[in-house]
Amino acid sequence: MPGSAATALDPEELLTPIEAARVTKLSVSTLKDKRWKGTGPRYIKLSPGRGGRIRYRRRDVEQWLTGRSVGSAA
Repeated sequence: MPGSAATALDPEELLTPIEAARVTKLSVSTLKDKRWKGTGPRYIKLSPGRGGRIRYRRRDVEQWLTGRSVGSAA
């Protein structure tokens, strides 16, 4: 069903850099910098070259965020 909550939370959904920035609470430029440094979430490059379209799989963004958790569970 388009627009349903289940669709919005699909782990295979491809997010634009703007959408990924919203999920991570980072700026688009910070995500771009992390992509360049290899320290950000995994991404997919849909077209070649410097201006190639970038997408982030929702699952990869959420896993990256989980891996950034610090502190004890106690």
